Amino acid sequence: MDVDERQTSKAAGWSRRTGAFALVLLLTVLAGHHFELVETPAFLWVLAIVALLAAFALLFAGLALSRLWHFGDRGGRDLSVGALLALLVLTPYGIAAYWAATTPPLKDISTDLDNPPVLDASDRTKDMNVLAPPTPGEARLQADAYPLVTGRSYNLPFETVVDAVETVLDRRDWPLTAPYPVTDGQDEVTISAVARSFIVGLPADVAIRISNDGDTIVVDMRSASRYGRYDLGDNAARIVGFLAELDQEVAGQVGAAPAE
Repeated sequence: MDVDERQTSKAAGWSRRTGAFALVLLLTVLAGHHFELVETPAFLWVLAIVALLAAFALLFAGLALSRLWHFGDRGGRDLSVGALLALLVLTPYGIAAYWAATTPPLKDISTDLDNPPVLDASDRTKDMNVLAPPTPGEARLQADAYPLVTGRSYNLPFETVVDAVETVLDRRDWPLTAPYPVTDGQDEVTISAVARSFIVGLPADVAIRISNDGDTIVVDMRSASRYGRYDLGDNAARIVGFLAELDQEVAGQVGAAPAE
């Protein structure tokens, strides 16, 4: 009886084990960060480690494939599983890289670039992004990339607009950094909250300013990422989505559309 004397590739086994570990670690840290069991700085470091592990899994798969091709080693199933797991883990990184390449390098977006709403910085730490007014270059980038990021004006009572803003905020369940302001005798209030990106859950500070300019009630909004050099379009999407929902809320309450 012939005996199969082919060696089993150790690299193939390492590819499968490393790819599986990377996937489990990714799912675990995503869940931990979503439920706020893992702090964001640690979460970002773990994401980097996951990407490195997935890259090693692909490297081991390549070495195993070379051994199979040249020396007939066994381990084709292990290297295939390892490569597939690594590619699965690296797919969201590839998508993020594409977004980074196709969106402007911005992390602080506002509907009013000349006088942005003031963000509540009481909960920010030194490892977070520094808050600063947009430079002229950043303002041009935002205007070119996100033309839909514009404020709203309503021909309505001040309190009605504030109530509509609070209703949308309650629906979105963004944690407030301070209680809702008292509107009695006020002609401008700012509501501050913390929002999180949809999938990864990265936090962003949000400020919504409602002001009475004498003729209409103006609503401006600002959203700034706490971490990361780029927001991958997250802040602009958040502002556009919130203000579109606010338009619907106002129209549904009083049958009014935004003022031109």
